[in-house]
Amino acid sequence: MSQAESSQLETLKAEISHLKGELQLRDQLVEQLSQELFRLVKKTPDATSQTVASEEDQSQLARFKAQIADIEEQVNFDQRQISYRDAEIKELRNKVKTLTKRNQTLEQMLQDLPQIYRQKFAERMKPVKEKVEKLQQQNQQLQGQVQILSERLSVRNGTHQDNDIEQHSEQAPSV
Repeated sequence: MSQAESSQLETLKAEISHLKGELQLRDQLVEQLSQELFRLVKKTPDATSQTVASEEDQSQLARFKAQIADIEEQVNFDQRQISYRDAEIKELRNKVKTLTKRNQTLEQMLQDLPQIYRQKFAERMKPVKEKVEKLQQQNQQLQGQVQILSERLSVRNGTHQDNDIEQHSEQAPSV
């Protein structure tokens, strides 16, 4: 996994953690508002018998409803953000798995390369070695033939030299 992907993953995790904290805080506020509304409703023993609520209670109730609507809207937004971030994290994890597998495959190939090169080199050298052996055999045969011819020639020259010596000694005046 590249450092950029790792950094992005950490950033996403931190942001999700932050959003979860905000969501928990909003849940607490909703709970407090619910308890306050329940207390206000409980404070009046019979809601139907009381026809006119105090103006203060109505304004407070309206504020609570507005706060609840704002909080619900924020909670929905945060949930969408969390879902989006979870999808991104899942996608990044899949990329990490894929890249890890690819990396392992490439590392294995790198480890196998020297063996493959040795094998290919040996395969290519086999005909060369055979050719060298053949040439060495031919060389030995030719050297043997040269030796034989050289011996024949020296024998032949040796007799000719003997003949030449005899001819020179016959032609030379005696002293």
